[in-house]
Amino acid sequence: MADARRVGTEQPATRARMLDAVQALMIEDGYAAVSARRVAARAEVKPALVQYYFPTMDDLFLALYRRAAEDSIERQATALASDRPLHALWALSSDSAQTVLAIEFMALANHRKAIRAEIASYSERARALQAEAVRRILGESTSDIAGLPPAGVSLLLAGAARALVMERGLGIEGGHDDAQLIVQRWLDAVAPPKAPLT
Repeated sequence: MADARRVGTEQPATRARMLDAVQALMIEDGYAAVSARRVAARAEVKPALVQYYFPTMDDLFLALYRRAAEDSIERQATALASDRPLHALWALSSDSAQTVLAIEFMALANHRKAIRAEIASYSERARALQAEAVRRILGESTSDIAGLPPAGVSLLLAGAARALVMERGLGIEGGHDDAQLIVQRWLDAVAPPKAPLT
């Protein structure tokens, strides 16, 4: 939601500091704890400056979400370009700070349509990129499960990782080691490490 009176006037470092503050507050205390005053205090700026850059809370949350989504797409591209892309994708999906932030945004989306639309748009884009990579990887696999639908594999990996992080955050550990073992064995069966060249 661009505001014409701010175009060309933003100081990238100040804006980034404010978005860093929002992100930290969301991870530490949840989205409901975010206010212009708390962001200003955390970023060491005046509350009026937060409102100048971000006239509404939706503007503030959308700016953070877009920054996080672009960062996630870049991290995903790096993971998928690695020697063991499915393993790297699993590790990326298991990043607790990113998962906590994603969960906060999903909770926020229940109350804010603009956030919901942005999450849906980004998620479809990310899922398509993942599915294409999984399709390529499974197509090269000699495993008997290589014919699984790539978008479903992508969703199950992300969902399992998110569930483990969520439960860990609540202090629930039962079955986690077993689930991790199942995923690791499946990943190793479908996408074993490439043999070193001799």
